Amino acid sequence: MNSLSLKVDLDFKELMKVVKQLSPAEKLKLNEEIWKDDNIEIPEEHQKIVLNRIEKSKNSPERMLDWDDVSDLPIQ
Repeated sequence: MNSLSLKVDLDFKELMKVVKQLSPAEKLKLNEEIWKDDNIEIPEEHQKIVLNRIEKSKNSPERMLDWDDVSDLPIQ
């Protein structure tokens, strides 16, 4: 399906039910469409935090936790 034209009144919950029926590829396309024209700027301070964390993980890889080991831990 390449094109779709709808005018449907849905609340957010109903819309989510529809979106969940999409394939993963369709969800990615939808996400790209939603965000393509938004020029979201990441604040410089946030960029610095991320870059600092990346540097720390490169310098001390033993600090990193394996996802399989921690994914089932309860959230605190």
